Amino acid sequence: MKKVVTLGEIMLRLSPPEHQRFVQASQFDIVYGGGEANVAVSLANYGMDAFFVSKLPDNPIGQSAVNELRKFGVHTDYILRGGERVGIYYLEHGASMRASNVVYDRARSAIAEAKADEFDFDAIFTGADWFHFSGITPAISLEARDMTLKALQAAKRHGVTVSVDLNYRKKLWTPEEAKACMTELMAYVDVCIGNEEDAEKVLGFKPGETDVTSGELEIEGYKSIFKQMQETFDFKYVVTTLRESHSASDNGWSALIYNGQEFYQSKHYDIRIVDRVGGGDSFAGGLIYGLMAYEDQEKALEFAVAASALKHTIAGDFNHATIDEVLRLSGGDGSGRVER
Repeated sequence: MKKVVTLGEIMLRLSPPEHQRFVQASQFDIVYGGGEANVAVSLANYGMDAFFVSKLPDNPIGQSAVNELRKFGVHTDYILRGGERVGIYYLEHGASMRASNVVYDRARSAIAEAKADEFDFDAIFTGADWFHFSGITPAISLEARDMTLKALQAAKRHGVTVSVDLNYRKKLWTPEEAKACMTELMAYVDVCIGNEEDAEKVLGFKPGETDVTSGELEIEGYKSIFKQMQETFDFKYVVTTLRESHSASDNGWSALIYNGQEFYQSKHYDIRIVDRVGGGDSFAGGLIYGLMAYEDQEKALEFAVAASALKHTIAGDFNHATIDEVLRLSGGDGSGRVER
């Protein structure tokens, strides 16, 4: 099995049930999730040795987060214990024309205050094949930015393939802060994943006349910036999801990949959404698996898009779709017929 390492924060997610608004809620549903943790769960689900690197407080809430990862096969050997709190985010599920809403309560979480020298990154990356991080982790604190850089440097010392999901979060930092930090980190990246907002806000590349709010995607614009990104940062692959946001309940979903020579656009899926959070992470997890399991970028991308389409139908942050289910969908069976 391939050893894949992810680094980031796992948080406690609190959501009003049944699409209630925050002001209506008298109780919250509880799940755990976070960008890189979600990727680790996907990869463990596909049979890989997935290791999640983080820090959590040594209390019952921190232990609950660790237990949740272990339940789905993620190795927690590199999770340090200490600090005072688990980060929290509140999620109000949208529906139809009402958008979902996220409220963060993650300041001073254990991983945000962790120091890079607390982690033995050379030990962590010994025998590793792949390292994945996202733009969320360096956004949470200056300490986390330094920790991410040190992890990337160690990964490269050990010859590990590195992927990033740019994942711009306007509630965590400004475009100027994101560009200053992430441009430096791109020197260590082999596979760059990001949607149109990420490319523009984080790296300064705008894909033509694309307007996701109207569902208009200009593919030629993406191709142009993919070439620029590849030439600027020498990425092996540049990848984007193509989301058409018709409403909070219904999205169009596909993706585009470029290997420096050829572009490939995936099949298109019309999705009725159960839970959108974690959709991009499920795509990243599917792409990492696909690029390691298949010899060509087309098969890898089709696996990733089908995996993430299925995730949108699953409640919670994690993707629990199996390899067989993903392959069935990517092979053309999206009927949803009952399996008996």
